[in-house]
Amino acid sequence: MKNKIHRKIFNPFAYFFKSESASGLILMGFAIIAMIIANSSFNPTYNNILHTYITIGYKQISLSMSVLHWINDGLMAIFFLVVGMEIKREVVFGELKSLKNTILPISAAIGGMIVPAIIYALFNYKEPTISGWGIPMATDIAFALGILSLVGRKAPKGIIVFLTALAIVDDLGAIIVIAIFYTSQISWIALIIGLIVFIALILVSKFKVKFIPIYIALGIILWVCLLKSGIHATIAGVLLGMVLPIGKTVRQFETSILYKFEHDLTPMSSFVIMPIFALANSGIAIDISSLGASIMTPVSVGIIFGLVMGKQIGIFGVSYIVVKLKIASLPAQVTKRHLYGASVLGGIGFTMSIFVSSLSFPDESVLATAKISIMIASILAAILGWIVFALIEFKSEKEINQLDEKEIC
Repeated sequence: MKNKIHRKIFNPFAYFFKSESASGLILMGFAIIAMIIANSSFNPTYNNILHTYITIGYKQISLSMSVLHWINDGLMAIFFLVVGMEIKREVVFGELKSLKNTILPISAAIGGMIVPAIIYALFNYKEPTISGWGIPMATDIAFALGILSLVGRKAPKGIIVFLTALAIVDDLGAIIVIAIFYTSQISWIALIIGLIVFIALILVSKFKVKFIPIYIALGIILWVCLLKSGIHATIAGVLLGMVLPIGKTVRQFETSILYKFEHDLTPMSSFVIMPIFALANSGIAIDISSLGASIMTPVSVGIIFGLVMGKQIGIFGVSYIVVKLKIASLPAQVTKRHLYGASVLGGIGFTMSIFVSSLSFPDESVLATAKISIMIASILAAILGWIVFALIEFKSEKEINQLDEKEIC
């Protein structure tokens, strides 16, 4: 019985990897479909649908937003809810529970956020597009794991766990950046009401209330408050995910609210919400004659260099330093080559990067350039990362254990 419960807690990582890797490949497919539609005769229809307004509610008590905004502000709140739950689960039971295990991915994630932001800022110094410095900071976990799934046994479990933990910390960093730097004018009344609702959620969780509708109702009210406050509404999803009851033991986790939410919503997030997001946000009409000029602009160069070069320099560089100084150690069966390959894959910034770009640039032409650049950078990082892993000679655990310590460290 104990082993069964243990599997339900810790083997979800294998389930998570499979679902996220499959989601990444589906995400890629929907992004391609969106690009095809945007460059076909269906483009006007596609844009009309995205900019059609939908109103929910009645008269004064209603919300009216375009389909695109309902997707980016509404559906993506569920995506962020899943992210919040993943962060909490990893902190309580997973790879982020032990300080020893977290030093490497946290250090790598910080390096992988700071260096790309600096590179982007250098290319856009004194330019109006400097506001996009947060775009190359994020790693798309679905795409990255999707590429890792293609290399099979050449990606040991240790590097998969490392990249997953890194991306989770990365997402947390992106959430903080969005909350602080990509917030419009604040409505303090809505924010105070939201704070009261959040406190209510904490109390409901603290008293271990198991009535699921109350979490859903308070979560929706919190989302509306943040939407009206000027802070990006998707942060409500993260906050809800972080306060859901999880339990303190493996047995308690199995019956927790967070466990039920995560297992119900993760497939929806991976296979419905993210593909819809890709379909709605990847449709960019490309003018081949001006494409060369577009990708030579500061915003484009900053994004491409930030993701492709900045990510691998930041992730691998910081990881190498903390391992060299013996502050942290590499996971079992992971070598420097694996670490470098994962660092390159960190440059796949699709979902979160596009999300941040939509917050950074109100100008449609600049936004289109940013999205094209994100796609180019993500594809380059995916190809380069796959090549790095493809060139790694597969070794069994026994062979890796016999490697010289210098090779591993």
